[in-house]
Amino acid sequence: MESAADFVFEPLPPIEEPTTPAATGEQATVAAAAADPLGPLAGLAGNWAGQGFNVIWRPHPLKPSGQDRFLELNVTSEQLDFGPALRNIPNRGLLQPNISLAGLNYLQQISDANLNAPQHFEPGLWVTVPGTSDPREPRTVARLASIPHGTTIMLQGTAQTAAGAPTIPNVSIKPFTIGHPAQTIDFPEQTLATVTQFRTGATGLTGVTQQMVNNPNSVLRAAPSPQITTTTTLQVSSRDAALPGGGTANIAFLTGAKDGPNAVAARVTATFWLETLQADTEPRRLQYSQLVLLNFNGLSWPHVTVATLSKQP
Repeated sequence: MESAADFVFEPLPPIEEPTTPAATGEQATVAAAAADPLGPLAGLAGNWAGQGFNVIWRPHPLKPSGQDRFLELNVTSEQLDFGPALRNIPNRGLLQPNISLAGLNYLQQISDANLNAPQHFEPGLWVTVPGTSDPREPRTVARLASIPHGTTIMLQGTAQTAAGAPTIPNVSIKPFTIGHPAQTIDFPEQTLATVTQFRTGATGLTGVTQQMVNNPNSVLRAAPSPQITTTTTLQVSSRDAALPGGGTANIAFLTGAKDGPNAVAARVTATFWLETLQADTEPRRLQYSQLVLLNFNGLSWPHVTVATLSKQP
């Protein structure tokens, strides 16, 4: 069932109280939000497609192998569709006046490009949240997603637009002791030259290099480099010390019991770069890097997904 393009919230009773700015001097931001409630999310609208790379440490049954992990590597093809827009989403307040959100629903579908095998299906919603007085926060963006494996996520963060191309950092897939990211561990599966039955092999490794495994974000840097005039950066996290919102939730199978989790999604961070190319008036390229920490057997195992997508006609 497709979303109704003409769906419009009708709050009962209507929200009439104005939003209180989070800080003095935000009148321009409030005015911009009134002109376009989607704000920095507007450039996401439409259909996107492209290629990327996925790395995930999967838990492996200890019996009878004695091995607790399997490293899956996927060269990916992706379809990511946004819209239609949802506006005037009512949120009733107790400690401050009511606010209205606006957003875009989305559907993400990812397949292994080498094996032509569907790997990921994710419906969700991006929303903008106006500045608030209680809690005292500036305008933020949030991403709400449902993953069929039994996890839901709520990521909240900021949006910034700047001239030029984005600066894409490195990202590591090295597991580490839970709560201690500096205590990383090297496993033999990380080295492609090492023969192992506990890593993707054969045709599934076509196009995968050691550099990609060492730093999945290198795939984004290696993408063709058109002239980028401006970049809107959407940076969100399920746990941010600066914001009180966000979180992950997992089904009982993932969370586990007294013996520990099977594989619990403990934290998610993601950065989306909406890039406007020379001679364009709106973003036509989207790059992203997402990191999920899966906790099992005493370690946090990085699950990294990256892609470079182009807006489709």
